[in-house]
Amino acid sequence: MSWVLQNVTLAGGKAVDIVIADGKICELTAPGQGKAEQAIDGSGLLASAGWIDLHVHAMAELAPYGDEIDEIGIKLGVTTIADAGSCGADKIAALRERAAEAQTRVLSFLNISHIGLQRIDELSDMKWLDEAKLRHALMEHKDFIVGLKARISRSVVKEQGLEPLKVARQWSERYKLPLMVHIGSGPPAIEEVIELLQQGDIITHFLNGKANNLFDQTGQPVPALRAALARGVKLDVGHGTASFSFKVAEQAKAAGIHPHTISTDIYRNNRLNGPVYSLADTMSKFLLLGYSLDEVVSMVTANAAARLGRPELGSIQVGGPADLTLFEVVRGQKTLIDSEGQERVAAEFIKVQGVVAGGTYHAC
Repeated sequence: MSWVLQNVTLAGGKAVDIVIADGKICELTAPGQGKAEQAIDGSGLLASAGWIDLHVHAMAELAPYGDEIDEIGIKLGVTTIADAGSCGADKIAALRERAAEAQTRVLSFLNISHIGLQRIDELSDMKWLDEAKLRHALMEHKDFIVGLKARISRSVVKEQGLEPLKVARQWSERYKLPLMVHIGSGPPAIEEVIELLQQGDIITHFLNGKANNLFDQTGQPVPALRAALARGVKLDVGHGTASFSFKVAEQAKAAGIHPHTISTDIYRNNRLNGPVYSLADTMSKFLLLGYSLDEVVSMVTANAAARLGRPELGSIQVGGPADLTLFEVVRGQKTLIDSEGQERVAAEFIKVQGVVAGGTYHAC
């Protein structure tokens, strides 16, 4: 059965009808020209490709980092999520089974530790880095796994320092998968971590306000960061409970260092109790910082799709997947809070009204 989403506004201000059938976009027409068996009125709404949250935790039973897939997916206006290392080889099959039952598309950055986040120091013992188990998981789930995840901060690696990341580097090259690397408190020193990253790798939590961060006391980026960017390393927000600072974000923007992707690092507690709440709220923080709406939306659509190796998810085009996010930019005050408890009052914010996921409309 076909249906038409009528009179929505795309980036650039163009109003269109979007005709959808069999999970695909089959026609983009002028308003009032789209013909189908059913219609939904999208007047007054903005439409983009379905939002992608590049860093979430979607294995519900894991504590503290877990949540239900659709609670952090389509219910928040997000049509694709990438689970960022909740599971290693031991649990990746279970995550995939849950993903098959969800309405949100799920992909995974596989934790290099086979135990994943069954512990929060999963890289503190090198015996948990088992290449045979990793290789089997990659073979069994090659269309589900889009990269490898390594959490390289003191509380995770403990006495192992850089050794887990050195192993991850070897595996990344051997299996031709990018690394997503969580940065945080040291040791190891941030410069040592960044020097091991290569083109296509992702630094997540890059705007954290911890002592071991990417900006010096004057707010300037450490030289290793500029060198990494020149090599093609990408920057992801990964807001989380403890990893986004307005102050650092302002310093980064002033220095010309911008995120490639906006993501939430969302899980149950920071969704319900903040400071994250949703991808829309996280995006609104970047509007507040002075980024344009087009820039912000690109960071959760085209840019994020490129990081996943799924460029078709990042644009609205005939023949492409019918994944859309419908939203508005509300003019009105809203208090936004960072991971350090600092508040900013926004004069406008993004509010989701609905999604189309796999060709099916869901109100939000």
